[in-house]
Amino acid sequence: MAVLISGRGSNFEALYRATQDGQLPAEIVLVLSNVPSAAGIAHARSLGLPTAVVPSRGGGSRAAHEARVLNEIEQAGAEWICLAGYMRLLSAEFVGAYPNRILNIHPSLLPSFPGLDVQQAALDYGVRVSGCTVHLVDAGVDSGPIVAQRAVHVRNSDDAESLAARILREEHGLYAEALRRLLLEEWRIEGRRVVFGSTAQLDPSTGSAAEGLTAPPRAH
Repeated sequence: MAVLISGRGSNFEALYRATQDGQLPAEIVLVLSNVPSAAGIAHARSLGLPTAVVPSRGGGSRAAHEARVLNEIEQAGAEWICLAGYMRLLSAEFVGAYPNRILNIHPSLLPSFPGLDVQQAALDYGVRVSGCTVHLVDAGVDSGPIVAQRAVHVRNSDDAESLAARILREEHGLYAEALRRLLLEEWRIEGRRVVFGSTAQLDPSTGSAAEGLTAPPRAH
């Protein structure tokens, strides 16, 4: 898998740890950033992982930038792409190159509070429960089919920083868990969510797998 980051990459590090301790049967074949100074890239290099930097500023058009990113990913042989704080909205053309093979983790219970500054938005709205969501990526903003969610209760004393910190701790476990299931189990997209398990996928009229069933791909 390729992991795309723009900053410190704490979710990248959590995915890496999961590959090392046997929780996640996958290999990180590339860590790529659009920000040359991203702390996560330096950390990936210190771990001996393949890295690439494709700056998004001063690099021409969006299409040209995405073409360079896709080239790096394809050259690395990645079959999955995991976004870990990658602060770029992907085009439909980019997503179409890896259909249903791009994952993101978002620090809210989608579809509530997509986009940026979500913890302050949650506090301003007055929700009692927030959390995080792993979802497949489409061309929208945090709008792809939901794979997994985990709830975090909002405390009366919370500010945006304290709530974000507690949610981030949950993100680190949820991301690897969701990816593991996608790699090892049968699943399909049903409406706005991913449904796991082969039993539910059988067409009662034929006894065969229903349309849309996706077998686990070869792990990398």
